Amino acid sequence: MACFLASAFLLVLQTHAAPPDPLQVGFGLALDPQRQRSNFSGDVASPPPPGASKRAPHSIIIGVRKGGTRALLEMLDIHPEVAVAATEVHFFDWDENYAKGLEWYRDLMPYSYPNQITVEKTPGYFTSALAPERICAMNSSVKLLLILRDPAERVISDYTQVYFNRLENHKPVQAIENLLVRNGALNVRYKAIQRSLYDVHMRNWLRRFPLEQVHIVDGDALIRDPLPELQKVERFLNLPPRIASTNFYFNQTKGFYCIRSDGRERCLHESKGRPHPAVNATVLQQLRSYLREHNRTFFRLVKRTFDWQ
Repeated sequence: MACFLASAFLLVLQTHAAPPDPLQVGFGLALDPQRQRSNFSGDVASPPPPGASKRAPHSIIIGVRKGGTRALLEMLDIHPEVAVAATEVHFFDWDENYAKGLEWYRDLMPYSYPNQITVEKTPGYFTSALAPERICAMNSSVKLLLILRDPAERVISDYTQVYFNRLENHKPVQAIENLLVRNGALNVRYKAIQRSLYDVHMRNWLRRFPLEQVHIVDGDALIRDPLPELQKVERFLNLPPRIASTNFYFNQTKGFYCIRSDGRERCLHESKGRPHPAVNATVLQQLRSYLREHNRTFFRLVKRTFDWQ
């Protein structure tokens, strides 16, 4: 019923939405006719390749922020039967975008062939109160991918990204301890901590989708050894096994795996994998202690455990 009501609301939005905005960016890689790949860059006026069309995603990477969503998307893009949207659309978590309607959203997807599945990723969906209902309204059988890492490490990574963004924009910065602690106690209202309460957000998704429709990727394992995690994703998405160990090589300089595909080698942007600041041991222990019970609750919800401290 909830999905039905949300579907009706979405239909109203589509009926009264403004015409689709022009595409602002291209999507992905050049077309490879031999593999019938459609992840290509082109302006909105270009005609679609024969037999290809833009479709709503069959699978969505819903999060989590700083969990490894970009790495997962780039690695899935290796697969010839996957077409990925290169930008974070924020359709289901930003009201101003959702009001533009489903056709606007679909127009931001890449062209894909009938034998391909379309994948979109927006990490903000996982922590959005509205995204589960809205995605359910679009397609109640969509397959959801959720990549998670140690929640305490995720908090520090979240801080690190904001820290460098503020530096680049010449804004003042604070030490992480000043954000994690207020008046001698852990600042549980700090947004980075709120995003790491996986159990709280997962309950919201399980109200709309069965657990079998959500595949959780171990982000820490993906960093250490990408192939086993990607093979699990292939099986979840009912894709034939096409991603192989030869698609990855360890970059000693960067300290993580890079991608080898279509005769090219590429690594994630330099903003990924930044070194984390040293955190006061007592403060870090406070953070881990607070998250521990939330982790246990999450393990019960998803019926599996993770090697988180």
